[in-house]
Amino acid sequence: MTSFSGFYKLSRKERLAKIKEFAGLSDDEIKTLESADALGFETADRMVENAIGTFQLPLGVAVNFVINGQEKVVPMATEEPSVIAAASNGAKLALPEGFKTGSTDPIMIGQIQLVNVPDARKSAKEIIAKKGEIIKLANRPDAPMVKYGGGVKDLECKEYDTPRGKMLVVYLFIDCRDAMGANAVNTFCEMLAPEFEKLTGAKARLRILSNFATQRVARARAVWKKEVIGEDAIEGILDAYEFAAADAYRAATHNKGVMNGVDAVVIATGNDWRAVEAGAHAYASMSGRCLPLTRYKKTRQGDLEGEIELPMAVGLVGGATKTHPVAKLAVKMLGVKSAGELSQVIAAVGLSQNFAALKALSTEGIQRGHMELHARNVAVAAGAKGKQVDEIAEKMIGEKNIRQERATELLGKKN
Repeated sequence: MTSFSGFYKLSRKERLAKIKEFAGLSDDEIKTLESADALGFETADRMVENAIGTFQLPLGVAVNFVINGQEKVVPMATEEPSVIAAASNGAKLALPEGFKTGSTDPIMIGQIQLVNVPDARKSAKEIIAKKGEIIKLANRPDAPMVKYGGGVKDLECKEYDTPRGKMLVVYLFIDCRDAMGANAVNTFCEMLAPEFEKLTGAKARLRILSNFATQRVARARAVWKKEVIGEDAIEGILDAYEFAAADAYRAATHNKGVMNGVDAVVIATGNDWRAVEAGAHAYASMSGRCLPLTRYKKTRQGDLEGEIELPMAVGLVGGATKTHPVAKLAVKMLGVKSAGELSQVIAAVGLSQNFAALKALSTEGIQRGHMELHARNVAVAAGAKGKQVDEIAEKMIGEKNIRQERATELLGKKN
């Protein structure tokens, strides 16, 4: 068991007290978590254009996560019932070993599109021949991230025949250190584009990063013991996995389940969930057909082993991660010291989320647990307040009739 056993049974005040002790939060930081308007309008107005207010999501924490031998409490921002509970349950069932994780160097890819190329093949050879000079030019001392050990590490060229004629695309491989890196990559691309125009006699069009971060991936692995989850659950999960591996329609929903967990942590930490989504779904389709982001197999001992690998372009510096007060606290709660470590936590959550979903789907069905958690939302939508919410939710669960019409009827009887 972790130190958060029974956490869901605690009051909000008790939960915050436990989080404060675990993560070393100050009284002021707890007040930020308690505040309904932690993101003040003045800050929001600087973050986006034409701001008129803020939009809130529930922030919860997933517990029971042991990652590379270290206990973690994982902040998750999501509107969907059962996501946090499922992630926590999947992690609990993987104890005591928990998750083993890893990640590659934080290499992002920038692309410079060259059109109207007089001789694409010759130009590509000339660029590669001058690669060392170009990289040296890019990594001047004042360039983004260079003083931290990052910067352009390599480049390559690809030719494309298109209805618009031949195109030559230069790929820059850029170490972004602890940043997600979009702004830095775009800066490098725009800075080097004129040099490639001179070398090729072509016109540079797009100069921008790719969200298909195939060089920046995170991995996680866990083993669920047969004596803990049961042999029937193992067989059910393996059947569910093979369904997703065989059928693209199922694979898309399988991967959506992974992203339920991934996105919630990405959002909570102020990172770009659209970029992570784009990269993940492209990665799943690299073969030309949508495949599962997770893999499952039975070990020699008959236990279930699960793995996940996906691109994970997240950072700890820049953007909302350093602007949004709650995002800053989320990072502190996680206790991560690098973007790579954050990416590994997110991968573990994605794997745990998917495991829990497949276990439910292949045994009792997804709706039972999901709808029970959803019952409170239905009660609130019907106008229930305070203790009425739980009373009406429990009544609907008992009746197995979780509908807003029934909640309205029950509320009318109470009033």
